[in-house]
Amino acid sequence: MTSNERKELVAYRINKSKETFSEIHLLIENRLWNTVVNRMYYACYYAVIALLIDSKIETLTHAGARQMFGLHFIKNGIIEKDIGKFYSRIFDLRQTGDYEDFIDFSEEQVMDLLEPAEKLINQIESILKI
Repeated sequence: MTSNERKELVAYRINKSKETFSEIHLLIENRLWNTVVNRMYYACYYAVIALLIDSKIETLTHAGARQMFGLHFIKNGIIEKDIGKFYSRIFDLRQTGDYEDFIDFSEEQVMDLLEPAEKLINQIESILKI
C-alpha cells in the first residue's frame, strides 16, 4: 500500500467512524439499546482500525485489533488507560449483545457508554490529526 493509499484509507475509516457514531442518536430515540451498543462498538472499531492502519499495524480479526490497540497505544501511554478499558468493555458488550440469548441492555447501561465512546474517537482523531 502506498503512503497516499494509506492516508486515504485512514481518512475513510475515520469518516466511517463518525458516520456510524451519528447513527447512534436515531437508535437511542427509538430505544434500540442492543443496536446502539453494536453501532457504538463499530464506531470505535473503525477509529481504532484507522489508527492501526496509520501506524502500519496489520490485524485480521476484531480481537487482534483490540490486542494491537492495547499493545501499541495503551500500554505505552499514547492513549489513556481508561479508553483502553472502555474499548475492551464495548468489545465484550457487543459480543454479548450480538451472540448471546436473552440479553437486553438498558437505557442506563447504554447512555453511560456514550461519553467514553466519543472520547475514544476524538482522541484517535487528534492523534491522526484529521
